[in-house]
Amino acid sequence: MKVLVTGGAGYIGSVVTHDLADAGHEVVVVDDLSAGFAFTIPAGVEFHQLSVHEIGRVLTPGAGFDAVLHFAGRIEVAESVARPDLYWNINVAGSMAVLDAVRAAGTPRMIFSSTGSMYDAADTGKLTEDAPVRPRNPYAATKLAVDLMLAGESGAFGLGAASLRYFNAAGAVGPLGERHNPESHLIPIVLQVAGGQREELMLYGDDYPTPDGTCVRDYIHVADLSAAHLLALDAIQPGRYEIYNLGNGDGYSNNQVVEAVREVTGRPVPVKVAPRRPGDAAVTVASSEKARRELGWRPARPDLREIIADAWAFHQSSW
Repeated sequence: MKVLVTGGAGYIGSVVTHDLADAGHEVVVVDDLSAGFAFTIPAGVEFHQLSVHEIGRVLTPGAGFDAVLHFAGRIEVAESVARPDLYWNINVAGSMAVLDAVRAAGTPRMIFSSTGSMYDAADTGKLTEDAPVRPRNPYAATKLAVDLMLAGESGAFGLGAASLRYFNAAGAVGPLGERHNPESHLIPIVLQVAGGQREELMLYGDDYPTPDGTCVRDYIHVADLSAAHLLALDAIQPGRYEIYNLGNGDGYSNNQVVEAVREVTGRPVPVKVAPRRPGDAAVTVASSEKARRELGWRPARPDLREIIADAWAFHQSSW
């Protein structure tokens, strides 16, 4: 297939871009490099440094694209609270520009990088695709807005589309890892403490209704996320819109992550307990049975220590 990847120079987008190219697809990347890095794009892949709002300059009626994989967007929860206008402009208006170009070009397939953080994790059960949604911040709200847009496009115009709702992406594939600035994800933050880039870990809350009192999250290796995109690309059908949760189905507490980092790195990780952050759920763990059943997807790297070891190898090479 000829595939256009928005945000293909970012963390997850770059891994998927490499896998698509390795699988023999013709890949074109659009990325404004506000959070991505051009050196992560594989040799031979056509690259356009453009805003997602300008995608119509590449995705044209005569370009012959078979699919769009849409990763471009802002991802920081705290930033979305401080700058909701930025998130509506890039994540929603930018996605509208993508859909306008998809429709005008007659591109039959689209896969969207969505999030499991929009679910209402009021209890401790595994979250299925039909679980209630209640976005707690503008970031999650913008992702839900695009999911709803895709459902409408599919019904009205016959687009074959899928929203892949990630839980906590982690790990690395060789030189492709998390380079966020500022970093807000737990595993790379703990690795920064182990590596001496931070003095201590601020642990927000140790009084949750969980076995050790700290929040429990579902961590999924970025390589497993990428594999799901290629399977979804083959599976989506015209006029159908599907949602797939992508997680390991196992939860690890913040304390367990800290202990695993200490074990993998052999380094101390000083921890300072702070009050809970508003809006943090006690437990968010995915049920990915639909993806297993319909896509034939199964995480190949579910072990937390393997995820951390890959992230640590990347962390050491990138500093």
